[in-house]
Amino acid sequence: MDFSGKYELDSQENYEEFLEALGLLSAKTDHKVVTEVVQDGNNFTWTQTIPNWSWSNKFTVGQECELTTMTGSKFKATVTMEDGKISIQFPQYHFTAEITEDKLVMNCKTPGEKGVTFNRVSKRI
Repeated sequence: MDFSGKYELDSQENYEEFLEALGLLSAKTDHKVVTEVVQDGNNFTWTQTIPNWSWSNKFTVGQECELTTMTGSKFKATVTMEDGKISIQFPQYHFTAEITEDKLVMNCKTPGEKGVTFNRVSKRI
C-alpha cells in the first residue's frame, strides 16, 4: 500500500473528546489539517500541518524509531504494518492509519474500558 501524497481533513469524530482525554483542552479544533506522507518502501516521513504549527515524524516500518508526540515529547516505538495498516503505540494512545478508497483514514484510541476513539478521514489533494 502506497501512502505517499498530500491529504486535507475531510471529516473527524471525537476530536475534542480525544484532546480532553490527553489533557490538551486548549488545542484548536476549527482548522483544516493537511497531512503529507512521503513513502520510500518501508521508510516514511509523516507531517501534519495547520497554520503556525507543524508536526513531523520519520520512521521505518519494523524498526524501533524515535518519534515525537503532538506536544513535542520524544518516545521510542516500533512501527508495524499489517494488511496495509500502519500501527504505532504512542505513550497516551494507539494510532493506526490506512488508505481506504483513496482517503487517508486515521484512528487514535486512548486505553481502557472507557477509552476515547478519535477518527479522522482526509481526502487526497
